Amino acid sequence: MNKSTDIGSKLQTIATDIQALAQGCQGDSLALLALLRCLEALHREIREGVFQESLPDSRHGFHALLKDIESEGGWPYIERMKLQSLINNWFVEDKRDMDGSATNVQSMDDSQSNSD
Repeated sequence: MNKSTDIGSKLQTIATDIQALAQGCQGDSLALLALLRCLEALHREIREGVFQESLPDSRHGFHALLKDIESEGGWPYIERMKLQSLINNWFVEDKRDMDGSATNVQSMDDSQSNSD
């Protein structure tokens, strides 16, 4: 078995474990935030450590790396949620809750006036 096949199966196992962990934390935003922070820290540690140390030292090797980056989907990137998006999501949820409460109050008012 070659290294790329071996790493592919190991990465699939790790990805499956991380997805299961995330599913197990569903509804617990603090646990999910801790998971995302861990993944981001691992990404940074690998990028700044062993990845930089293993960069090719020849033009041919560098060309092969760039070709792989281009053909396999670009540079790995972990996107951060913008604070504005977080606030907007919270606002939408809060508005939905308030609209639901107003509907319940209206229904209670209607039923009270019908019984009078």
